[in-house]
Amino acid sequence: MTDSLAHVAVCILNWNGRRHLESYLPSVVENSADAQVVVIDNGSSDDSHAWVSSHFPQIHWIQLTENHGFAGGYNAGLAQIQAQYFVLLNSDVRVTAHWIPPVLRMMESDDFAACQPKIRNDLDVDLFEYAGAAGGFLDRDGFAFCAGRMFEVFETDAGQYDFNREVFWASGAALFIRSDAYRAVGGLDPDFFAHMEEIDLCWRLKNRGHRVGYCSESMVFHLGGGTLQKVNPFKAYLNFRNNLFLLLKNDHRSGWWLMLIRRMILDGVAAFRFLTEGNRGLFLAVFHAHVSFYGALLTTWKKRMNESRYIRSGSYAGPCEPLNPAGWYRRSVVWDYFIRRRLTFDELSSDAFLVSVNRGQR
Repeated sequence: MTDSLAHVAVCILNWNGRRHLESYLPSVVENSADAQVVVIDNGSSDDSHAWVSSHFPQIHWIQLTENHGFAGGYNAGLAQIQAQYFVLLNSDVRVTAHWIPPVLRMMESDDFAACQPKIRNDLDVDLFEYAGAAGGFLDRDGFAFCAGRMFEVFETDAGQYDFNREVFWASGAALFIRSDAYRAVGGLDPDFFAHMEEIDLCWRLKNRGHRVGYCSESMVFHLGGGTLQKVNPFKAYLNFRNNLFLLLKNDHRSGWWLMLIRRMILDGVAAFRFLTEGNRGLFLAVFHAHVSFYGALLTTWKKRMNESRYIRSGSYAGPCEPLNPAGWYRRSVVWDYFIRRRLTFDELSSDAFLVSVNRGQR
């Protein structure tokens, strides 16, 4: 395992984030002694570089000339790094002792291309955090959800997800990924700019038959962002637009176009809910997200055609499935949550997941 750790690069994307670096980088340096720690700077105008150079001169610094967004910034930075494993780590993540070895053991022993640790909230350390929690899943309409976090319900971590398992997507807040797999699929999609780009990456991995996992034996704490209502309109715009990009690009099930229409209707419902709540900014964000999606239809369709080369005939929901559909929920998590009042992951029907989720098995 020592040899493997020598080939791990912990990569932190920074943009005017000295405050986060001051708070969180010391834990990364202290607990990642056997890995290379790299800061990829996305064209910052603050004194982040001076602070890091002064306090942690051993850290490798990669300077980009402008802000390429989350996806483009990581692509540009990782192209300059040689390692067997990349760890894409948000600058507002506090890591714990021995957080790297358990994930590598899981990836190497069970052949996972990507994996995430358990992610808890750095402001309320007993709660799971919004972005990833105990592993990500996707429902029939393309809504992303997590074990430990369903919409606005954040579970207390009482050990209910203390087992390793396969999931549909792993969080970009702390994403372990084999560098060869990252490069083989073309890395993160820069057209996403930020938000849901890690789900797109994981879906492309699964289209090629790779496995994505959640490792409960490793834990980090993420400052995070919270619920959609608490984000600004630009983030909401990215979330709604990128979800449509995600589905058109990667969903090759029969009847996918009906699903996409249904999803657009649900977006409309959400938009008018924002309006009735007096949030005109979020209403306009959804509207502009759809306008942007329509304007990029040709580009996204070309990406879809490229992805279709990796899809095979299957026996689940239609003639086309990812080579590995584990973690796909065949029901509507929106219906289950808002109508059936199933508010936690363990209240969902386990038999509705494509390829058994194997709850409780290590």
